[in-house]
Amino acid sequence: MNCRPGCAACCIAPSISSPMPGLPQGKPAGVPCPHLAVDWRCRLFGLPERPAVCGSLQPAPDMCGTDRQHAMQWLTRLEADTC
Repeated sequence: MNCRPGCAACCIAPSISSPMPGLPQGKPAGVPCPHLAVDWRCRLFGLPERPAVCGSLQPAPDMCGTDRQHAMQWLTRLEADTC
């Protein structure tokens, strides 16, 4: 499965505990990553500075569902369950 254009739920809903450029303490849950471009794509994609957790989160039907709202809800619930 490929990422849904304009979604970026995985770059907003979950927290990221590892440091990244501009966020040495990571990113809190529910906050858009500052590395999202205007088109909602990751500007760190393919770069060594991209946190490993970002690369390990792969799009899947159960997570992404049929729309962005489903993905946000699923990832928000996952964040709460693993907090």
